Amino acid sequence: MFHKEGFAIIRNTLTALVAINAAAWYFAGGFFWPVLLLMFASAVFAILVLQFFRNPKRNTLLNANHIIAPADGKVVVIEEVVEHEFFKDKRIQVSIFMSPLNVHVNRYPITGEVKYAKYHPGKFLVAWHPKSSIENERTTIVVENQTTGPILFRQVAGAVARRIIMYSKKGDQATQGADMGFIKFGSRIDIFLPLDAKLNTNIDDAVRGGETVIATC
Repeated sequence: MFHKEGFAIIRNTLTALVAINAAAWYFAGGFFWPVLLLMFASAVFAILVLQFFRNPKRNTLLNANHIIAPADGKVVVIEEVVEHEFFKDKRIQVSIFMSPLNVHVNRYPITGEVKYAKYHPGKFLVAWHPKSSIENERTTIVVENQTTGPILFRQVAGAVARRIIMYSKKGDQATQGADMGFIKFGSRIDIFLPLDAKLNTNIDDAVRGGETVIATC
């Protein structure tokens, strides 16, 4: 199953690869080794594109006390910081880095009402750069419910990612585990939690979007 954000890219990529390989075969006059090498490289590239846009079904167990991972990847940051855009106070920041090999669907970490949703243009520093959260192209989304209070999460573009898709709009009703966006070709997600949240994850942990509980409130 593939994500809808990849349909056009998959179609165009496969069409271009078929045309290129057919032309190579025609002008070479057969399956000579350069043509076979091109076909092998094209098959590998097609597989990489297909796996990048995969959208596996996740078994999200809805729980008002749980804050689940909004993306697949590796936990690269857990620290107390001052969140300047919305809260303007101290929060626990948990950052998940998505490599190009990870599933890039982004999912709501909690159920609740979208209180804030904003897109910020910016730079394309590598996603693990300390300033990427405040200088890179990014979005900021805040969802609130009565159990966890407001939870802020931020899609951050990386050096390769050049397209952030955000579905959230202020006033929307978010469902834990449901799609809230997509980031194309590698990046990170930052989550800002209350200081009294109980963390269930550590640095370098691998998490699965829509399933891994990263904290409880």
